[in-house]
Amino acid sequence: MKNGRINAIDIRKVCVFCGSRRGHNPNFSNAAIMLGQKMAHLDMELIYGGGGVGLMGDIAQAVIDAGGRVTGIIPDFLQEKEEVLIDVDELIITKSMHERKQIMYEISDAFVTLPGGIGTVDELVEMMTLSKLHQHAKPIILVNLEGYWDPFLQLMKHMQAEDYIDGHYTPSYTVVDSIDATIQLLATNQPQIHKDVEAIISNRL
Repeated sequence: MKNGRINAIDIRKVCVFCGSRRGHNPNFSNAAIMLGQKMAHLDMELIYGGGGVGLMGDIAQAVIDAGGRVTGIIPDFLQEKEEVLIDVDELIITKSMHERKQIMYEISDAFVTLPGGIGTVDELVEMMTLSKLHQHAKPIILVNLEGYWDPFLQLMKHMQAEDYIDGHYTPSYTVVDSIDATIQLLATNQPQIHKDVEAIISNRL
C-alpha cells in the first residue's frame, strides 16, 4: 500500500474493530448497523470481537439479520462481560487478548476501525505496526465518523514532528469519513476519499 492506496486484492473477510460500548452518539450505532448490512449484501464475512454489546453487538447482529456470515473471536474471560453472541456462524474462544488479535490478523483480508476505546486503539495500532514492519499488506481503514479520530490523527502528526515516526513513512492506512466510502473501498479497492480527509492524510505523517 502506498500513499494510503489499497492494493487490488479480493476482500472477503473483513475484521471490524469497534467499541464494546455504544457511547453517547447514536449516529455511531447507526453507522455500525449500516456497515453490517452492506457487508452482508456484498457477501463479506464479518470477523469481530465476539461480543453482543455496544457497537460490536450492533454490527454483528446487523450482519446476521441481513443473512451474512459472522465469525466472533473472544477471550474466555470476556465471555460474560461482553455478553458473547451465540448466534454467530463460528465462535472462537481464545485464552488471551493476544491470541484473539493473532487469529483476527491471520484470517482477515482487511481491517476497518469504527469508534471505540482503548481496546479498539490497541487493535488498530497493532495492525498498523505490523504493516509498518512489512509483516502484512492488508488494507487498514480508519472510519473517522464526525471527526471521532481527529485526536488520533493529530497524535500521529505530533509523533512525526517529534521524530518518533519517520518523516518518510508511507501511511499504512486510509482515512474515510463515512460508511459509504468504507464500502466503496472494500468493494472496489479504489480509494474514494473526501477532499478534507485527503488533506489530513497528506499532512498527518
